[in-house]
Amino acid sequence: MNLNNKIILVTGGCGSFGQKFTEIVLKEHNPKSVRIYDNRELAEVEMERKFNDSRLRFFIGDVRDKNRLHRAMNGVNIVVHAAALKHIPVCEYNPIEAIRTNIEGTVNVIDAAIDNSVEKVMAISTDKAVHPVNLYGATKLVAEKLFVQGISYTGGR
Repeated sequence: MNLNNKIILVTGGCGSFGQKFTEIVLKEHNPKSVRIYDNRELAEVEMERKFNDSRLRFFIGDVRDKNRLHRAMNGVNIVVHAAALKHIPVCEYNPIEAIRTNIEGTVNVIDAAIDNSVEKVMAISTDKAVHPVNLYGATKLVAEKLFVQGISYTGGR
């Protein structure tokens, strides 16, 4: 995929995947900008200092907030959806929060991407979604199915 001169948005961008993805994209490609969308202010400040790259833009926001997500995706070419509650015990103890973030947040990402005519959207999932035995895996399975369904609204883009 050509990432040169593209505007990329990474949900959960301050997480381990988001930071490594950003590092690789900035080193090996020439994006117009990379928007880091995360709900952790301190993590964004630390990432900004760590990378010190003028192509980075930082957006405080949560995938649960459809309006903020919609605004952050304005003009974006590519979305990488990495935001999720990922720790199995946290999801088991907080099932409603896991559903709100991993499922409802995914619906918000899909809707905002469709509404903003985003070219490509990639979702980060897990092997635990294949045959889920816990809530985390089940929420990621649903998220995968939502992304597949989202394709039907875009004609496969």
